[in-house]
Amino acid sequence: MRLWHEELLSILPRQQLLGQHRECCALRGYGWGKSHSVVNYVFRYSRERLWFYHMQVMHEMQRRGYNPESCWFDPGYRGKSAPQFEPNYREIQRLKEDQSRMSFVYPEHDNEYLMECLANLRSKGVNLPVRSTP
Repeated sequence: MRLWHEELLSILPRQQLLGQHRECCALRGYGWGKSHSVVNYVFRYSRERLWFYHMQVMHEMQRRGYNPESCWFDPGYRGKSAPQFEPNYREIQRLKEDQSRMSFVYPEHDNEYLMECLANLRSKGVNLPVRSTP
């Protein structure tokens, strides 16, 4: 499991973008809180923050002509069998308002993490042209 650095979402190959959607769905469902070294940082933040990141993934999917199931746009949706989550709409509004001030949804998505993600992709034979962030 990995959440790709947000700077990569618009240039990820199809397989990685669709895989990212599946990862987000899993994390929002029964995967929430299940320890995995690469994504443990996600659990330090609200579920709303994961939803906000997932929205970026789904918007990119739509931009490319894919149609994610509309139920995933509901911040409380956790999958067909997982119980609905009661989202904090104030937190969602705060995230929307802060979006222009936030570099990325997750502070961990810094330049070092970008380089780590690029190395991971290169190990899979995917070379992406990305500039380093300051």
